[in-house]
Amino acid sequence: MLALVNEARARGATCGAEAFGPSGPLVMSATLREAARGHSSDMATRNYFSHSSLDGRSFHQRMLEAGWEGACPCGENIAAGQTTAEQVVAGWLSSPGHCVNIMNPSYGALGVGYAERASSSFRRYWTQDFAAR
Repeated sequence: MLALVNEARARGATCGAEAFGPSGPLVMSATLREAARGHSSDMATRNYFSHSSLDGRSFHQRMLEAGWEGACPCGENIAAGQTTAEQVVAGWLSSPGHCVNIMNPSYGALGVGYAERASSSFRRYWTQDFAAR
C-alpha cells in the first residue's frame, strides 16, 4: 500500500475542488503502523467501522498510545470490505477527504493496518495513519 500511495503522490491529483501537484514520498513508520494495525484489528474483532474506537479514543490518541512522538498535522483513512490494497487506494483517491490525506504535502510518515475476520460485518478492515515526520 505504501508504494501505491507514493505513486499517487508522485503523479499529483485533484481531490474534489483541491488540486495537488506531485509531492514527495511517505516513509513507513513502525509506530504509526502499530496504531493502524491495532485499529484495524479492533474494528474486525469488535465488529464496527469508525474513526473513533468503541471506547471513544480518536486516531490521534491511538497514535500517541502506540508511542508516536513526531509532529502533527495528523490524519487517518479507514476502509472496510475491499479485497485488495489497489481497490482501497482507488476508493480513497475518488473520495475528496481521503484523497486529501493521501496527497497532503505536510505528511511525511505513514502507518498501514489490515485485519480480517470472517465473522465481522465487513470481513476486511484497512487503516492508514498519517503524520508529519
